[in-house]
Amino acid sequence: MRLTSSNQLFTHAPQPPLFSIQPERRSRQEWQLDVSWATSEEQVRQAQRLRYRVFALEMGARLAPPPGTAPGLDADRFDPFCDHLMVHAWQRGRRAQTTLVGTYRLLSPAAAARAGGLYMDTEFDLGPLASLRAGAVELGRSCVDPDWRGGAVIMALWTALGEYMRTHGSQTMIGCASIPLGSDGTGAAGVWEHLRHTHLAPPQWQVTPSIALPLDHAPARPVTCDLPRAVAPPLIKGYLRCGARLLGPPALDVDFHTADLPMMLRVADLAPRYRRHFLDL
Repeated sequence: MRLTSSNQLFTHAPQPPLFSIQPERRSRQEWQLDVSWATSEEQVRQAQRLRYRVFALEMGARLAPPPGTAPGLDADRFDPFCDHLMVHAWQRGRRAQTTLVGTYRLLSPAAAARAGGLYMDTEFDLGPLASLRAGAVELGRSCVDPDWRGGAVIMALWTALGEYMRTHGSQTMIGCASIPLGSDGTGAAGVWEHLRHTHLAPPQWQVTPSIALPLDHAPARPVTCDLPRAVAPPLIKGYLRCGARLLGPPALDVDFHTADLPMMLRVADLAPRYRRHFLDL
């Protein structure tokens, strides 16, 4: 069975990149980044291989892919319904030799209906979001190659996400942002303890985790503490700068050994400078 995206059947014909950018770091001046959507099964496999290297080999996740999945891939039942965003790096003069350095996957409302729900449904009771689901795109499985975590790859991914939201008329992005548990989970609990005072969504949008991260040992800290800037993963800090809100306490993901924070970013809440940059509004 051929994989499908939420918009069209995959074809094996090569597609031009959405856009190209030059990384900002001096050491990357001879490199270009191309951003594109996966249009073939093999391209999805490339994304799954990068995810496997980051999640399983680097982070130690215990993956449980569907039966028949080839070794070295991070795959689940949602992948065939998702749009897979890819960032390839190539050296000037060697465009035929590209390396996948970043990926995201998006699950549109229509595709979520075909998939039987969102990935977030496996970790949270999303009942409070019922009125938003028809226009909500779920983001997930974000990862960047360790050698390319200087910011340019994430900015390239987010620029393409903004184009996707504008093209599809979507108003809301939701997803889980993961925090490594470390040895005892207190770091993740501490991030939540602070952020709930400063970035929590209104009560009508708050969701409940199916398996909650134990929070008994979360440190009691004043609201003015700078803890999030010190320990929150860069991706979460980026989401918050854009205007994202937490939807409730984190779920415990035993397999990935992470605390998963439910997050939502509505276009209406996007900070003005990011609205201009990502959405041309």
